[in-house]
Amino acid sequence: MMCRVGNVGCSPPGSVVMCGNGLISCTVTNGYGAFPDRSTCKAAQVVFPSTEEEVLSSVAGGVVKKQKMRVVTRYSHSIPKLICPGGDSGLLIGTRDLDHVVSVDNSAMRMSFEGGVPLRKLVDEAAKEGLALPHCPYWEGVTIGGILSTGAHGSSLFGKGSAVHEYVVGMRLVVPASEKEGYAKVIVLKEDDEDLNAAKVSLGVLGVISQVTLQLQPMFKRSVTNLEKDDIDLENMVIPFGLVHEFGDISWYPSQGKAVYRVDDRVPVHVAGEGLNDFIGFQASLTPLLSTIRTTEELEEETSDAEGLCLTSKLQVSVILGIGTGLQNNDKHFTGYPVIGFQHKMQSSGSCLVSPENELLTACPWDPRIKGQFFHQIGVSIGLSKIRDFLLDLKKLRDMDPKSLCVLELYDGILIRYVKASNAYLGKQEDSADMDITFYRSHNPKIPPVYIDVLQEIEQMAFFKYGGVPHWGKNRNIAFVGAIEKFRKAEDFLRVVNTYDPDGYFSSEWTDAVLGIRNTGGAVIYKNGCALEGLCVCSEDVHCAPGHGYLCRPGRVFTDARVCRKQVLD
Repeated sequence: MMCRVGNVGCSPPGSVVMCGNGLISCTVTNGYGAFPDRSTCKAAQVVFPSTEEEVLSSVAGGVVKKQKMRVVTRYSHSIPKLICPGGDSGLLIGTRDLDHVVSVDNSAMRMSFEGGVPLRKLVDEAAKEGLALPHCPYWEGVTIGGILSTGAHGSSLFGKGSAVHEYVVGMRLVVPASEKEGYAKVIVLKEDDEDLNAAKVSLGVLGVISQVTLQLQPMFKRSVTNLEKDDIDLENMVIPFGLVHEFGDISWYPSQGKAVYRVDDRVPVHVAGEGLNDFIGFQASLTPLLSTIRTTEELEEETSDAEGLCLTSKLQVSVILGIGTGLQNNDKHFTGYPVIGFQHKMQSSGSCLVSPENELLTACPWDPRIKGQFFHQIGVSIGLSKIRDFLLDLKKLRDMDPKSLCVLELYDGILIRYVKASNAYLGKQEDSADMDITFYRSHNPKIPPVYIDVLQEIEQMAFFKYGGVPHWGKNRNIAFVGAIEKFRKAEDFLRVVNTYDPDGYFSSEWTDAVLGIRNTGGAVIYKNGCALEGLCVCSEDVHCAPGHGYLCRPGRVFTDARVCRKQVLD
């Protein structure tokens, strides 16, 4: 169970909402301490309702005051500005205290949870009933409301697929209402209600998710084995592998020519094994060590030390794979494959959320209160019909300079997961391979990372050449350019938005830009240096860093791309 602020024996991340006087005059950020455009979001007030009735009162109060409203979750690990209400007069509705199990129906294998229930609590409470959520994100520092709002998922092409929203069979939403209705009301959606397809992935623009009912399965175990292979045939293996292994994924280390296939399948509960997934990247780390690692990375970036970056990444990958990536066998140590354990112990992790209380001597690696990781993250889903060609293009780009992608391997390479097509209006449009691509971000937005041109070309290739759709809770601004046009049911989604919240109380400048409504000019921000942070695609040299020798140039493989490339003088 997650720790609460003030409990002895645990040190959760700091609050993302900071208020000057009680719960008023607030600023809000995300779990990483920065949004893509580095702006600060403000709000007039934050409230933390603990019941649906209190949510109703909060929303009604916002409507009476004509305030913009947004929901903020416990840890807020979405990268875009989803939680910003806009301006400084908005209302933040926190779901921190909406963290209870509402009901259990063992015969139907269904459980109802309040919208702020953390993922770890959800899967543990289900396990007590002998039930399991078949799929969920790998990172457990999220809530069920946040998972659904951003379309978060695991990895699978089996059954209904890996997106959590595919297992939603009911939802209760608190939405704005007329004066006659008391300024707020509860909308109850059941599995045969068409509007549930809008509410399953909503970006938070429909209202507050107060309760969610999930269709669960009998508890089962999983058997995991990581297989290291040469990546020579990766583009031909990616689809067959996903069709054979229920929970499989692939970690690709392109500069090393290595792919790690996670052979991950369900097994009956009577199979021996008490394994645990404690992914090393989500473990608490010593803050002095994190500071040293970051300092080294900054120096390698500052000096354009590609050799150093590659040596560091190769050593890091070797160590992580050598200890089983954080998987543990029965004795709580990794002793070899397969690692077999119950579903709720294997599907997600995040032990840094409950690190020992020691005045930040240990922390999550990206905790903004310390000198640690600071990164950009691309989350893109490319249809299986196009994934082979995308990987071949990426290999061509890699082969022009293999050192150029070492920077990705410092952040565990390119993670390839599987997601099925969805009936949710803002869900995946076709069976897809989803890629997480994470890379260094400077604290100085005017300083370009090493090989920024290669990283930008990959990003533009994925979204513009291959029509990739963005993960709603990740990405830089350019990922959302024209994104809503890629969803066939976008108009149906907007129809539901206009029905539930016609005055746009739960919309914001960011959601309006992403959804292409209310003519805000889109998600792109043009200014000097905007391409360095993914706020724009460069069209002029000033969008890059001409003072550092980085000018706007065409891509090398995807020639329609426009990237910031360092010019080498003869």
